Amino acid sequence: MADIEALVQQLGQLTVIETAELVKKLEEAWGVTAAAPVAVAAVGGGAAAGGAPAEEAKTSFDVVLASVPPDKKIAVIKAVREVKAGLGLADAKKLVEEAPKAVLEEATKDEAEAAKKKLEDAGAKVELK
Repeated sequence: MADIEALVQQLGQLTVIETAELVKKLEEAWGVTAAAPVAVAAVGGGAAAGGAPAEEAKTSFDVVLASVPPDKKIAVIKAVREVKAGLGLADAKKLVEEAPKAVLEEATKDEAEAAKKKLEDAGAKVELK
């Protein structure tokens, strides 16, 4: 039991980078994936390091329509309908009029950036969160 306590103390002193390297080596050695433990380790270590590692690991984004100039409203409504599949004209109009409002939630980085570009090209101001 004393060996386990010593191991716990040693692991508690690892930096986030050292923890990530340890996880990779254990995954290779045991042939497993430790996705949830990596997230827990990154959050725990991120608090000591100022939270930067947690932001680097972000995999999903919300595309938020921040504002729409009145003269670009129709173009933005069309872009919203292209970005958000299955959205009717009335719903797209309502979404644009209620800005700031999320257009997409939990989108991948590529999807979010493509949606942002399409909406900005139509004249809207967009934020990724």
